[in-house]
Amino acid sequence: MNEFIPVAWDGDAVRYLDQRLLPHEVRYERAQTVADIEGAIKSLAIRGAPCIGVFAAYGVALLRRTISDDGRFLEEASRVRAARPTAVNLAWAVDRVLAAGDALEEAKLIHEEQVAIDEAIAQNGFELIPKNARIVTICNTGPLATAGGGTALGVIIAAQRGAKKPHVFACETRPLLQGARLNYLELQQAGVDAFLMADSAAAIAMQRKGIDLVIVGADRIASNGDTANKIGTYALAILAAHHGIPFYIAAPRSTFDFAIRRGDEIPIEERNAEEVSSFAGRRVAPEGAAVYNPAFDVTPGHLIAAFVTECGIVRSPYVESIPDLELRPRVRVATPATH
Repeated sequence: MNEFIPVAWDGDAVRYLDQRLLPHEVRYERAQTVADIEGAIKSLAIRGAPCIGVFAAYGVALLRRTISDDGRFLEEASRVRAARPTAVNLAWAVDRVLAAGDALEEAKLIHEEQVAIDEAIAQNGFELIPKNARIVTICNTGPLATAGGGTALGVIIAAQRGAKKPHVFACETRPLLQGARLNYLELQQAGVDAFLMADSAAAIAMQRKGIDLVIVGADRIASNGDTANKIGTYALAILAAHHGIPFYIAAPRSTFDFAIRRGDEIPIEERNAEEVSSFAGRRVAPEGAAVYNPAFDVTPGHLIAAFVTECGIVRSPYVESIPDLELRPRVRVATPATH
């Protein structure tokens, strides 16, 4: 289905697809320094919590190979770890590589595991999708976002392959249009019947289009179920609750932050004002306009019907079921890493 390779080990560099240019241009770049790695993450050339984790894992492995001084290596690895504050997969992947005996083999293993995890999420979420379901989603949660098969979009694609013929209403995802540029592109590639809509059209879609469910991804999940995801997700959850529509989160276990109790403990990244005050490189707001541009919002756990993970479906009460998830063994891959 996916013709793109978001991230790959390339010998003396980490090769990545610059997602800022899609769908109009397919350009691969090579990150060779900490500035390259950090810049690709901060600029959203690489994005999607699991994909960021895979990219950062390879990046730290590359730094370990090229920097002999331990102090400098740890300093530069810390720069990578701190490149974006909200998505927990970034810190999780960096910490795994730092703790490993062989940094590159651990990075390859993280990538292989992500592929297997996404396959399991798709299989587990399949049961939640009725035949001919009408589904709302936001942002991009396909292979571009995970370097595997995708989370929420992976579930939708599994339903398509399983002859359930889902119909997707994809939010454009302002201000950077990941839903329009990336998610819709991957829906097309998978042959899924899809409509693109403005984020503000979600309410009328739920009111008039017979929406059966909402399924989205996540960047960090607290131990009580509060979930940080792309800005606009919280609004969808409120709308779904008002219309009596189940709201699901599809995410790997690595996205659960068992160390935090509630969503108000999740740091929310605020990005450059120009992302909102300009559109397609042209300023649309008056000079001097004050801008509030959070990249994520937090959906309270009580609005979430269930989490789809590689370990199965996790349901409320989340204060019990999510901590239990931490005790489950992580997905193991049967074959050696080959990326």
